[in-house]
Amino acid sequence: MTKPAAIRAVKGFRDVLPEECRRWQAIEEAAAATFVRHGFGEIRLPVLERTELFARSLGESTDVVEKEMYTFVDRDETTVTLRPEATASVVRAYLESGLAQSDPTAQLFYRGPMFRRERPQKGRYRQFYQIGAEVLGREDTLADAELLVMLARILAAVAARGVRLELNSVGDAACRPAYTERLREFGRRHLAELCGDCHRRLERNPLRLFDCKIETCRAVIADAPRIVDALCAPCRAHLDDVRALLDGAGVEYVMNPRLVRGLDYYVRTAFELVADGLGAQNAVGGGGRYDGLVAALGGPPIAGVGFALGLERLASVSELVAEDAGPAAVVLPLDPAGVAPGLRLATRLRDQGLAIGLEPSGRSLKALLRVADRRRARLAIIVGEDELAQGRATVRDLVRHEDRRHALALDAPGPELARFVRAFLETPA
Repeated sequence: MTKPAAIRAVKGFRDVLPEECRRWQAIEEAAAATFVRHGFGEIRLPVLERTELFARSLGESTDVVEKEMYTFVDRDETTVTLRPEATASVVRAYLESGLAQSDPTAQLFYRGPMFRRERPQKGRYRQFYQIGAEVLGREDTLADAELLVMLARILAAVAARGVRLELNSVGDAACRPAYTERLREFGRRHLAELCGDCHRRLERNPLRLFDCKIETCRAVIADAPRIVDALCAPCRAHLDDVRALLDGAGVEYVMNPRLVRGLDYYVRTAFELVADGLGAQNAVGGGGRYDGLVAALGGPPIAGVGFALGLERLASVSELVAEDAGPAAVVLPLDPAGVAPGLRLATRLRDQGLAIGLEPSGRSLKALLRVADRRRARLAIIVGEDELAQGRATVRDLVRHEDRRHALALDAPGPELARFVRAFLETPA
C-alpha cells in the first residue's frame, strides 16, 4: 500500500511554535498592560465579516480591496471576507453593540490574526497578527497625542530597538482634493517613468502613488508635491497642535512629508513606525485619524483615531526576553505502581499554581531524567519502588545534581507540598 503524502501548510501560512509563542505572549502582555493603564478595554472581533464592510471602509481603489482580500460566497449567498484589518470591524462592533450611544468616547484595543493574499516574502505571511487600539468619539488633538505617547510606551515596554516614529498630515475633504489634482497632474507628466500599477493608481487615487515600492517609481515620486504644503488652516493647526503636545511629552518623531496611509479612511494625522533592516516593507505599525469612517459605515458623524502593530515585525525588533516555560518539576513514576500516586501528587502541586510535568512509566530512571532535563525542569520528583514503600518521593535538583532522598510525603496536603517545592526552587542554582 502506498504511503500517503504528507500534508503541508497552505502557501503563505505557517505554524507558530512554542518558543516563538512565548515571545509573542510576552509582547502581547506588555502591550495589553500598557493599554489598560491608559484606560482601554479589550474587544474580541470575528475573523469573518461581510465584504461590504471592507469595500466601503477601505476604498474600492485600494490594493487591499482590489487584489488582496480573501473573499468568498457563503452557503446563504452572502459574500464574506476574512478580515484584512481590524479598524472597520471595531467601528462595526461599536455601532452594532450600541457603544456609540452608551460609551460614545470608547477606547478599545484588540489582538488577533488578519488575512491578505499578498505575495509571501521573508517576514510576510498571508495570515499575520496585529495588536491595535482605537479611540472613538474624540476630535481633539489630545486624543492623537495621547495615543502616540501610549504607542511610545508600548515600544519601550517590549524593548523595541531601532524604531522611529514618522508623522505627517494627509489633510481632509477641504484641502486634499486640490492637492490630489496637483499630484495627478505631476504623475501624468511622468507617465513614461511610472509602472503600470502607478498608472492605475494615478487615475483612481493618486495618493496611492506613495505606496509603490518600485525604486524607479520612488525616485520619480520623491519630487512630487508635498501634501503638508497644501494643508488648509484647520489641518495645519491640528498638525501643529499635535506636534506641540508630543514635544511637550518628550516623544521623539520625524516629519515625513511623503507619508500617506494605504487606506482611504484616514484624514489629518497619519503616522508609521519604521525600522531599519526590514527591507522595503519596513513598517512595524502605523495609524492615524479617520473622522469620516463611522459615518461611512452607517453611523453618526463620530471621529476616530487609532493604530495597529504587526506582531511578527514587532517581535523582530523586540529585545524582550520571554520567561523560560519549562516546568518547575517533573514527576517520574519508575513503574506502573507509581503512576496513580504520581498523578495525584502532580495534580495537588498544579492546583497550588506550580507548573508540573508528569511522565509515563516504563523507562529507566536515566531515560526519564534525560526527558526532565530536555524539558528544562529544575526538579525531578522520583516515585519508585522504595519511595512507594516509604510513602515519600525523592527530589532531585537537576541543576545542582543533588538528591533529597524520600523527602516529599506522597500523601501530604497540597499547600504543604507546594511550600516544600517552592523552598527547593528558591535554593540558588
